[in-house]
Amino acid sequence: MIDTIYIEAALQGHPRVTDILKRYPNARRITCERYSEVFNPKAQNFRLQKKIPALILAQKHKGFILPAPDGYGIGGAYNYYFSHMLNCLYDCRYCFLQGMYRSANYVLFVNYEDFDQAIRLTASQHPGQSIHFFSGYDCDSLAFESTSGFASHILPLFRERPHTLLELRTKSTQISALLETEAINNVVVAYSLNPASVAKSLEHGAPGLSARIRAMLKLAENGWKIGLRFDPLIYQSHYQTLYLELFEQVFSALPEPSIHSVSLGPFRLPDGFFKKLTRLYPDEKLFAGPLSSDNGMTSYEAALEEEMIAFCKTQILNHIPEEKFFRCTL
Repeated sequence: MIDTIYIEAALQGHPRVTDILKRYPNARRITCERYSEVFNPKAQNFRLQKKIPALILAQKHKGFILPAPDGYGIGGAYNYYFSHMLNCLYDCRYCFLQGMYRSANYVLFVNYEDFDQAIRLTASQHPGQSIHFFSGYDCDSLAFESTSGFASHILPLFRERPHTLLELRTKSTQISALLETEAINNVVVAYSLNPASVAKSLEHGAPGLSARIRAMLKLAENGWKIGLRFDPLIYQSHYQTLYLELFEQVFSALPEPSIHSVSLGPFRLPDGFFKKLTRLYPDEKLFAGPLSSDNGMTSYEAALEEEMIAFCKTQILNHIPEEKFFRCTL
């Protein structure tokens, strides 16, 4: 999967880097001063890189914890996100990362302890308040876990801080690290979900819907709280039928008490990101749908978006109490 690894010079001999390199003994190793030398240059071919991405082992120097964007959350008084990794192993056609980054290479920040310190500091600034931390905004939280071990590293920090909540956003079935750990009540494993046909056509490389449901059920049986993220909603002419089938599959498989929260999110991209994606995939039917631009964002036409949200919300509330439902407006 990884045939080239770039390593920042300052990280030579770092124990975590040494351990990761052992996992890829045949990979070509290249030293760089800063990861941005490889990740940020213009004139990179995202589609070509996505076929065989390189791994970049780097050190993050600032911005460990950032305020979550408005409209992103599940009821916390204070919402933050952090990114131990940039880019995703999967290749979802609607993903905003392809519009944000020039490079398809993976960047893994190995100074985990600095993330720990930033989380502790942020939590201490809101004593007694509801604080939510979100992992998986710039990557999939679990897909690279067998290499990174980041989730295993960070979980004890939240076990010690029950007033905080950690969301691990994922599509991955790489859940062994969680199954080997006693469930933590304030950690939510949140799965992004779409109808099976949508996942098959748009979520390339990601586990199929049935595999994700099986993973969620295993986690639930082991005491983990599950988040359901129907995000982004994708329009098709028979979307009602598709989403009814999806909700039936998911909610019939999971016991309601194991479901922590459910959210709906519309398809939305900044105009600049959308234009880049249409250049990357000029024949993608998704981008030829009933879309319009408003206030710098490309999304489904307002009436259609509200229709889809209303329909899906009504169906979801047949399965869960309303206090578990959240609408993501990002």
